[in-house]
Amino acid sequence: MGEERRRAVDRTPSLLKGVPGALRVFAVPSAARKCTHMQVHTHGAFSEVVMARERATSKMVAIKCIPKKALKGKETSIENEIAVLRKIKHENIVALEDIYESHNHLYLIMQLVSGGELFDRIVEKGFYTEMDASRLIRQVLDAVNYLHSMGIVHRDLKPENLLYFNPLDDSKIMISDFGLSKMEGTGDVMATACGTPGYVAPEVLAQKPYSKAVDCWSIGVIAYILLCGYPPFYDENDSKLFEQILKADYEFDAPYWDDISDSAKDFISNLMEKDPEKRFTCDQSPSTPGIAGDTALCKNIHESVSRQMRKNFAKSKWRQAFNATAVIRHMRRLQLGSSFNSSMDAGHAPAGF
Repeated sequence: MGEERRRAVDRTPSLLKGVPGALRVFAVPSAARKCTHMQVHTHGAFSEVVMARERATSKMVAIKCIPKKALKGKETSIENEIAVLRKIKHENIVALEDIYESHNHLYLIMQLVSGGELFDRIVEKGFYTEMDASRLIRQVLDAVNYLHSMGIVHRDLKPENLLYFNPLDDSKIMISDFGLSKMEGTGDVMATACGTPGYVAPEVLAQKPYSKAVDCWSIGVIAYILLCGYPPFYDENDSKLFEQILKADYEFDAPYWDDISDSAKDFISNLMEKDPEKRFTCDQSPSTPGIAGDTALCKNIHESVSRQMRKNFAKSKWRQAFNATAVIRHMRRLQLGSSFNSSMDAGHAPAGF
């Protein structure tokens, strides 16, 4: 970086207090200026992602460009996200490689992941089995177990945040988007209702203090969808959707689950356990037969799963973050508050198991 440019950067208002690190200069080639816009759910703004090549090494990276005006009043949140990303290094987690700050923008230099979203790749396949789903979930469990061992809770695990590293058939899965992540032991009790409809755990909706067990619930929901193509909970009305989640009211419906092993269903039931104290942890789960691969079936379920994925995940609400607090207040205005308490205090009784 030239000395004049460095001095100019040094004079800009910093959002990165307490987030030190050497900065490198990246050249953005004109041919790679086609950008993908993604919503920064934590801040309610939009960021621009561009491909770039590092001058020194010719390495391709992804640069997430965040306008500072979108971060006003949210500085603590972005600092938290960066602190989490700087702390972690795992083969199945998209890495933060560097940070650059200008007068108007914050730039996160991220590992380039080019294989596409999880569900899109499954739909494109011609052959897909329970064994394939088992391999995917094992990678997610391993990465989330690592996060939990580091005292980090992701809080927004969902298929859109699970990306293939490259377009190859044997590509690994990568976890992305730590905008809602939280480090345990910071003195703050986790009780904020946040996440994405359908993937949030009952205790989050009940606005009770929660733990890393919320991630395990989300993995259970993802595993459920991977094996049938449709969500365990759904209703056009958010209040009714949340009621289903609070009661852990889901089933393994015929004929969609007829070709899925009992051990896979048991695995999901142990993750989608309403009581977080009884819920399987990420270090317990890989040893179960359904996920260890000992009993995972090899029958081709692609036609049924892909058809259901196309049908169900065009619905926008399954791809959006939400203001759970507002919905919860609405439910209470409808005098559903008592069912919140009763559904959390009653014993676990998911349908079918």
